Amino acid sequence: MGHADDFTRWTIEFEAKAVARSTAGDPEWCGGARLDPVIARSVQRFQVGESGDGANLIRKAEAAGDPEYAAATRLFVAEEINHARLLRELLNSAGYETISAHWTDAIFVRLRRALGLRLELMVLSIAEVVALRYYRALRDGTTDPLTTTVASLILEDERRHVPFHCQRLRAAFAPNQRPVRSLFLLTWWFVLIGATLVVVLDHGAALSRLGVTRTAFIRDVIALFRGVAAATVSAAVEPAAAVLDSDVG
Repeated sequence: MGHADDFTRWTIEFEAKAVARSTAGDPEWCGGARLDPVIARSVQRFQVGESGDGANLIRKAEAAGDPEYAAATRLFVAEEINHARLLRELLNSAGYETISAHWTDAIFVRLRRALGLRLELMVLSIAEVVALRYYRALRDGTTDPLTTTVASLILEDERRHVPFHCQRLRAAFAPNQRPVRSLFLLTWWFVLIGATLVVVLDHGAALSRLGVTRTAFIRDVIALFRGVAAATVSAAVEPAAAVLDSDVG
């Protein structure tokens, strides 16, 4: 990955992805999509979560004093906004509207905005890990080609987002002594477990329709997060990407 504070690679990768996305164009929305109503409601809630403008995160990234990281963060936010657009188009293609708000997203936004950049990235990385497992389920659990395509596009981006956040968090954790890092890690796990339980309660019916039990979803998220947390707090960044390669598929 290179030096922990060097984000040049990420700006290059995000920019290359933006060019590739523009060249490839959008999926064929005109063909329509078929979404089970239960799955559609679940997608509506995830779409709300992807819909923020990222202004708060961008301000914190700019305040961190690393122009390359700030540039990469703006490109990351642009990808998240594109995810919201893809999900909106998918819903519309299936005859569903988007929703303007959902209580789970409201809690998540308040939590990650509460303090500084490190806390925001810790909460955001949890959301990204959960999203990895969710979009995998959406990709593999449907017979609708348009849904599979959209989920695949988003999943490909999410697999890049997690190690991006890990690199910044590792730099943030590095100056802390072991007891402080351990406290942060314990808190991080606590929030991860809570967030995952909320997701399986709120999206359990949809996950079931997609062929994933609540227990399996929790187990898979924990497995993903275990590697991410260890790579961020106590190892090199590369193992986080390796875990995603092996577990997301």
